Amino acid sequence: MSDDHGHSHGHSHSHGHSHSHSHSHGHEHHSHEHGEGHEHEHDHEGAPKLPLLKQGEGTGKTLFFDAFSGVAGDMTISALLDLGVPLLVVERAIAALPLEGFHLHRGHAHKSAIVATSFEVHLEAPQPHRNFATIDAMLERSPLEEPVKALARSIFRTLGESEAMVHKMPLEEVHFHEVGAVDAIVDIVGASAALVYLGADVVCSPLPMGRGFIKAEHGFLPNPPPAVVHCLAGCPTYPVDLDFELVTPTGAAIVKTVAKRFARWPTFAPERVGYGAGKRDLPDRPNLLRVVLGQEAEASGVAPTSTHVVLEANVDDMTGELAAHALEVLLGAGALDAWASPVTM
Repeated sequence: MSDDHGHSHGHSHSHGHSHSHSHSHGHEHHSHEHGEGHEHEHDHEGAPKLPLLKQGEGTGKTLFFDAFSGVAGDMTISALLDLGVPLLVVERAIAALPLEGFHLHRGHAHKSAIVATSFEVHLEAPQPHRNFATIDAMLERSPLEEPVKALARSIFRTLGESEAMVHKMPLEEVHFHEVGAVDAIVDIVGASAALVYLGADVVCSPLPMGRGFIKAEHGFLPNPPPAVVHCLAGCPTYPVDLDFELVTPTGAAIVKTVAKRFARWPTFAPERVGYGAGKRDLPDRPNLLRVVLGQEAEASGVAPTSTHVVLEANVDDMTGELAAHALEVLLGAGALDAWASPVTM
C-alpha cells in the first residue's frame, strides 16, 4: 500500500523561478529549491528572515501540530522546514539510505495569502517493489543516527500494522507499491530526522476527517481510508463536510507515533511558526499544516488562564448574625466578594 493512491495530499510538480540545486553524494538523487509559478523572482526579498534552528533548540519546548486541514507526510516535512529546520538535515538522512532514481523539490506555495513551504518527491527511474520487511531491514542496516533510525522504524511499523489490519495479512508481507514506497520512506525518514534534530515534545490538535470515497490502486475506499482509521485508534478526530482526504496514512502514522498528547491549542507561548502546503486547494480553509514551537506556561512565565478561586463551604446551624460577621471578615481579608445562601433541608 502507499500514501499516494489518489490522496488529496499526493505529489505533483509545479515549476517556478530561480532554481538552485544541491546534490546528495553517493546516490543518484538530488534536490531542488524552487517556487511555484506565482513566486516572485526576488524570492520575497526584503521579507523578515529568522535564522535557521540549531540542533536541540526545541529541547524542553512544545511543538504543536495545528492540523486544521489534516496532515500528510510531505506537509509535515514542509512545515518543519518552514519552521527553520535546515534542509540539509533532511537531505543527509535521505542520502544515508540505499535509494536512487528520484529527486527532491523544496518550493513555496501561496494559500490564502500565506506563503508556505512545499516538499515533493519525483521519480527519475522505476523503483523495485518493497514490502514492510524489506524497508525495515533497510532502515535497520542504514548508517542513520540511532535516534532517527529508531523513530523512522517505529513510524513505519505503525503504518505497516495499520495496513496489515486492513488486509488481514502478516506485517512483514504488507506491500508498498513503487511510487508510494519511495514517498513514504522519504517522508518518514525526513520527518524523523527533522523531529529528532528539534528535540521538542509534540502535541497535536484533534484531526479532521473528510467524507466520501477515494480512488485507490485496487478500487474505491471509504474516506477516511481504512488504514487511517486503524492507525488513529485512540486519537481524537472530528467530522468535516468535505469530499477530501485530509489525513493520509503516512501523516496518521507520524502523528500517532510522535504526539505525546492531543489538544485544541496547548497553554504555551509561541516562538516560531511554520506552514507546510498541501497540493490542492480546499473550498473552506487553506490546505496547510501549521507547526508552532513554544514554551509551556511554567517555563515561559505565562500566567495561568485561571485568575480567581471560589471557596465554598456548607455550615450547619449558623445564625444570621454569625453569617454576617463571617462575610465581613472575609471581605476585610481581601475577598473580591462574599455571600451566604440559606438552604432548606
